[in-house]
Amino acid sequence: MDTRIAAIVLITGLAACTVGPDYRKPDVSELVPAEWRWKPAKSNDAAPKGEWWRAFGDPVLDELEATALAGSPTLRAAVARVDEARAVARIARAEFFPQVTLDPSAKRERTSGNLPTPIPFRVPAANLSTFSLPLDLSYEIDLWGRVRRSLESARAQAEASVSDHQNVLLTLTADVAINYFLVRTLDAEITALRRTVDSRSDSLRILKERLAAGVALGADVEQATTQLATAQADLADAARQRAEALDALAVLCGKPASGFDLAQRPLELRELAMPAVLPSELLERRPDIARAERALAARNAQIGVARAAYFPSVQLVGQAGLLSDQASRLFSADSRVWSIGPHVSLPIFTGGRIAADVKRAEAAYEEALAEYRLAVLVAFREVEDSLAQLVLRGEQARAQETAMRSALNVLTLARARYQAGTANYLEVADAERNLLQQERRLAQLQGQRYASMVRLVKALGGGWDTK
Repeated sequence: MDTRIAAIVLITGLAACTVGPDYRKPDVSELVPAEWRWKPAKSNDAAPKGEWWRAFGDPVLDELEATALAGSPTLRAAVARVDEARAVARIARAEFFPQVTLDPSAKRERTSGNLPTPIPFRVPAANLSTFSLPLDLSYEIDLWGRVRRSLESARAQAEASVSDHQNVLLTLTADVAINYFLVRTLDAEITALRRTVDSRSDSLRILKERLAAGVALGADVEQATTQLATAQADLADAARQRAEALDALAVLCGKPASGFDLAQRPLELRELAMPAVLPSELLERRPDIARAERALAARNAQIGVARAAYFPSVQLVGQAGLLSDQASRLFSADSRVWSIGPHVSLPIFTGGRIAADVKRAEAAYEEALAEYRLAVLVAFREVEDSLAQLVLRGEQARAQETAMRSALNVLTLARARYQAGTANYLEVADAERNLLQQERRLAQLQGQRYASMVRLVKALGGGWDTK
């Protein structure tokens, strides 16, 4: 009895042993900038963390985001990958428990009457029946932590898949917003182009009347015709770009492109407020960084799995059941059979396979560590880029507004000079072309500012708290 107790204590102690390094999250504090180069313009206490797109105050965008969250095939695939990874973790966890199988069988056979035998007489042929009802048991005693490390790795991979899902979710909502703002930018351009086409059509009609009256030049009519055709071509191109942006938006929302449309409406401008504080802790919410860190933990656990192969594996194998030559006697006491015993496997010579596998696991960990550090660096770069775009495109848009107002004044003066006979129509045409160019450029800059805000949200891993 004392020997049995000692054996149990020894096995229990050994089972608590886990080879391989314990995981510690790497210190990347040296990668975090001491302060941000771009300071906040103004805080926005109403900006939510989760449904960040509501900060733009656009009901159409809110509806599109809800549609995308409900119907995006990409998001559904990401959810399925999370379920798959969690199932893999449950498979790894199942190794902690004994595997028991029931394999009933019934067999009728005839033996040969000419079987080779070492005894000096012939064994006659016979018809035999065998009825078996066995329970097979197999259980690996996790002496060196191979199963524990495998479960640790599987759980980290499952957590990484959750981060992947969050990354898909964030990317999806950001792409919906960016494509929506592109559509609204093109709506503003189309509005300006239609107004220009109408204006140039009126100008051409008047010039043709003046040419018929002998008070206008044929060159002016041709110039006006060229200007009108150019504006019509630009209008058709802008409509094409809008159709393509709508098709992309339809796919993101999980809708057929043929039946998807939005009423044309130029972008309604709002004051874009940046967060009052941008601490480095916000980057911990980025799903790509979380995914890289969980992948690193999984690779660390795999080192322990690889090192456990150096040590003997011990399996407890047993069988119990019923065996009889007749079905009627299968459940009698004499039909009971059982066996139990350990199965030990000790690697003696593997040709360097185990050592190579350990090296592979260690190299994979170093690769994951480098990818994690890169993810942190890229995160800070993307935040800096987005902040720079917001600040500088805001300045650019204000300058562009001044340029557009000046272009409008130039056109007004050119038309007055042409009507007074002190300027030719070419000056008016150049002024009209310059005004249209400035209007379209301003619309593009305003749309780019909104897209930059979306990219900042994505760079920060979602909305922010502006307390």
